[in-house]
Amino acid sequence: MTFPLRRSRLAAAAFLALTGLAAQAQTEPPAPAAPTSPAPIIEPAAPVVTPAASGGADKSPAQPSAMTAELFYEVLMGELTARSGDPGAGYGLVLDAARRSRDSKLFQRAVEIALQSRSGDAALAAARAWKESVPDSREARRFELQILIALNRIGETVEPLRTEVAATPQVERPFLMAVIARNYGRATDKKLAASVVEQALAEDLKSPATGGAAWGTVGRLRLAAGDTAGALDAAIKGQELDPSSDGPALLALELMDPSQPLAEPIVKRYLSGPKAQPEMRMAYARVLVEGRRYAEATAELAALTAARPELPEPWLLLGSLQVQARQDAAADASLRRYMSLASSQRDPDAQERGLTQAYLLMAQLSERKKDFAGADSWLARIDNTDDLVVAQVRRAALLARQGKLPQARELVRSLPDRTADEKKQKFLAEVQLLRDAKQYQAAFDMLAQASVAAPADTDLIYDQAMVAEKLNRLDEMERLLRRLIELKPDNQNAYNALGYSFADRKVRLEEARTLIQKAVQLAPDDPFIADSLGWVEYRLGNTGEAMRILEDAYKRRPDPEIGAHLGEVLWATGQRDRAMTIWKEASLADADNETLQETLKRLRVKL
Repeated sequence: MTFPLRRSRLAAAAFLALTGLAAQAQTEPPAPAAPTSPAPIIEPAAPVVTPAASGGADKSPAQPSAMTAELFYEVLMGELTARSGDPGAGYGLVLDAARRSRDSKLFQRAVEIALQSRSGDAALAAARAWKESVPDSREARRFELQILIALNRIGETVEPLRTEVAATPQVERPFLMAVIARNYGRATDKKLAASVVEQALAEDLKSPATGGAAWGTVGRLRLAAGDTAGALDAAIKGQELDPSSDGPALLALELMDPSQPLAEPIVKRYLSGPKAQPEMRMAYARVLVEGRRYAEATAELAALTAARPELPEPWLLLGSLQVQARQDAAADASLRRYMSLASSQRDPDAQERGLTQAYLLMAQLSERKKDFAGADSWLARIDNTDDLVVAQVRRAALLARQGKLPQARELVRSLPDRTADEKKQKFLAEVQLLRDAKQYQAAFDMLAQASVAAPADTDLIYDQAMVAEKLNRLDEMERLLRRLIELKPDNQNAYNALGYSFADRKVRLEEARTLIQKAVQLAPDDPFIADSLGWVEYRLGNTGEAMRILEDAYKRRPDPEIGAHLGEVLWATGQRDRAMTIWKEASLADADNETLQETLKRLRVKL
């Protein structure tokens, strides 16, 4: 099971969920976010022909209408002129009427006409005239601020932004900080944007009441400018001022990486507090999954489902992890709990995607029990057009496992292939059917033929190398993997596969270790690559180091293949009872695992 989701997306999704309550608390909606020039900043309102009394959405005191017949005529002519293809002249007439009447709606209309004609300077002049005529107007200030950002005149925004922040009630500040980060994040000079916002928020950055959110905003802009160290410093300072603020924790979540060891403690400290939001724990669990820290992710999700059992999404991710860990009974319970709660999801698309994933996982559980009819019934529930191909491929695999390989291949071939990706998906699915059926030569021939048409396709090269190994064509396997490394030097799987092949055959062991260490550098949290490193250390006679590496890998991912290797090292060091325990666990998870069966046969062990 894979869990796509980029980290920045995980943090952003959690951020939006956490700021939703602040948005609802607003008494006045914020001005729309300003895209960079020359696109319109604000959606134009309907033409103003008969303006209402001044004030509009502003909080300035209501004034009697200053509209006279002369002004009415001027506004009407301005609108007609703007509509007839001369927006500059129409803008001038409407702006003149706005100045004379001090009517906020007329000023806004002048701004809109300027934006429609893509004249940022004219829009800015209208917004500033508005602010001068109606000094208490927040809308005028907001328009001015957004237009300056859109024109990339970031340096001129310090005072307008400082004034806007000061005028915003504290209950609305978290949402305002989100708007600031989003708008200034679009600036061309991102370093300047971060500096300007920091100046404007100087008072908020000192206050325990607002410091968490303010430092989170500054840190997010520093991160956008490429200043990772500065972003981390902002997260630390924000949490020092307000440990319960989600802003620093969300920023730290985005920064989480082995190269930034100080980021994760910020997230953990927030989650240990009484005000920690469940969306934040869910996002943290997803980041752990992305880092292949499955045991820790499972623990977080178990805590979340215990504390908030009514939330559907944690049950689905927990069930997915339990399926991977082959905790089938627990996975079945978690997935059924998710399906019973799925209807409470507010997003219909998310609900449909989640149910599809749950059905696929339930089919996998049934298949493990060799309940092929049950697996097929789960797959039959999937009616989402986007996922039908995946479901049909799984149904084909079920047919193949029942000895119906020709029917399985025919089912795959009958799938639609409207795009290049769909064609490739169909092709690789058919190859996998042949590999699962141990028809390695047929699979190799298919891959070889496809590689002629696409010689630089790294997926085809890797799959062909793996099939070549099954055919004992080891020289061909090595040639293909070295070709893959040449084409894609950051492909950890190529280094790992070649190094493991040498280690497993007890040849070129020093080179094997070098190759696998390179794979570890590229994917330091992958337990399967760690398994390869432990195995080569064992082959080199470094039993203690091998034991340490394999113990850690098996703890992170109790996979049968890792268990087979760990059991052999335990067996070789005289810890035979523990070796038998590990092998029995591995056998319960997958009794047909090739590495496990080969190990037991070679060591003449019967479970």
